[in-house]
Amino acid sequence: MKITFQTKEESNKKQLQEFLSLSGAERISRFLNLMEQVSRFPTKYKKEKKDNFIIRLYKHDELGK
Repeated sequence: MKITFQTKEESNKKQLQEFLSLSGAERISRFLNLMEQVSRFPTKYKKEKKDNFIIRLYKHDELGK
């Protein structure tokens, strides 16, 4: 592992240059991988498991037609 010391501006510039050097497909692939990794982070939000769904019936007048 290599440790380098640089300013925030230098770091941002380097990251941008590395990102722009990727092809469009590589950018999409890396973005999707990043989203998958972020979804694994622990959060305080707890998803409620619901095994039901709601069917809403509207009258013809309520639909704005």
